Amino acid sequence: MTKSYRVAILGATGAVGTELLELLEQRNFPVSDLKLLASERSVGRTLQFKGENLPIESVSDRAFENVDLVLASAGGSTSKTWAAIAVEKGAVVIDNSSAFRMNPEVPLVVPEVNPQAAANHQGIIANPNCTTILMAVAVWPLHQVKSVQRIVAATYQSASGAGAKAMAEVKNQANAILQGHSPVAEVLPYPLAFNLFPHNSPLNDFGYCEEEMKMVNETRKIFGTQEIRITATCVRVPVLRAHSEAINLEFEEPFSPDEARDILSRSPGVKLLEDWESNYFPMPIEATGKDEVLVGRIRQDISHPHGLELWLCGDQIRKGAALNAVQIAELLVEKNLLKPAQVYVSR
Repeated sequence: MTKSYRVAILGATGAVGTELLELLEQRNFPVSDLKLLASERSVGRTLQFKGENLPIESVSDRAFENVDLVLASAGGSTSKTWAAIAVEKGAVVIDNSSAFRMNPEVPLVVPEVNPQAAANHQGIIANPNCTTILMAVAVWPLHQVKSVQRIVAATYQSASGAGAKAMAEVKNQANAILQGHSPVAEVLPYPLAFNLFPHNSPLNDFGYCEEEMKMVNETRKIFGTQEIRITATCVRVPVLRAHSEAINLEFEEPFSPDEARDILSRSPGVKLLEDWESNYFPMPIEATGKDEVLVGRIRQDISHPHGLELWLCGDQIRKGAALNAVQIAELLVEKNLLKPAQVYVSR
C-alpha cells in the first residue's frame, strides 16, 4: 500500500513551475491529483503530466480545496495572498518566494543541510534563495568538520534567476546585437547580452542589494548560527541558465584542499569536478539540467592560513528552486509529515 497526495503547483506556467511539473514526474512523486494554478491570462492553456494534458486553472479560494500539498513559485506578493488560505484549507505550502524565509516561525530548509527543520512547520515551509541553496550545499559539509568563521561570496547569476521572460530577452538581445541593432531591455533594467551588471535588486543603506542580504541572512538561519561573518557581491551575467559562485572560506583552523576534496566527493548533492592539468572546472553549461551542485578549483587561500577557495556551478531553476522544493516534499512524505489524500494499491 502506498500513500498518494493531492498536489497543486501555484505559478505552474513559469520557469520554475514547469520544472516542478517535470520533476514530480521524473522522481515519481506519489501524486493522486494534480492542479496547475496560474493567473487568469494562462487559463485555457494545458501542460502535460505523465502523458495527460492538464488544464491551467485560475488561482482562487476554491482552488485549494481538497489539496494536501502546494508547491508555490509565483512571487512573494502572490504567496502572501494565497499561502495562508491554502493552509487554512488543510494544505502544506512549500514556498519558493522570499515572502516567508526570514519569518522565525517558518522553517527555511535545504534537505542536505537541515532536514530536521521541516518537522517544525506550521503549514508553510520556505525554499531558500537560489544562490543560498547552492552555496549551502557545498559549504555545509566542510562546516561540519571545521567551523566556518567567515564567507566571502561572489556570484555570477544567469538570466534564469529573473524567469523565463528574462531568458528570452537575453536571446533576443544577442540576436539584435549580432545583426547590428541596439538591444532592448524590458524585463531586466539593462541589456544583459554581451554585458554584465551588479544584481538589480533594491539597495540598502550600506550599499548591499537585497540578493546579497538574502545570502547573508538565509545562510545564518539554515546553518543555525548568527556567528558566521558573511559578505556577498551578486552579479548578473549573460548566461541563460545555471549560476556560478566564487566562495572564499575562513575556518577556525587550517583546512587542507585535499581534505576538503575528500569530504565534498562524499557529500550529498555535490559533484566534485576538477582536472587541474586541463584547467577544467565547473561551468554553467555543464550544470544546466543537473541535480548536483558542481564544485571544483578547491585551493588554499594564499592570503590567509585558514582560508580555502572554491568554485561552484548549479542549475538555478533545478536545485536552486524546483528540485529543492520537491526534495522537501519527499522529506515530508518520508517522515510522515504530510497528510495523505488517500491510500491506493501500488502496482
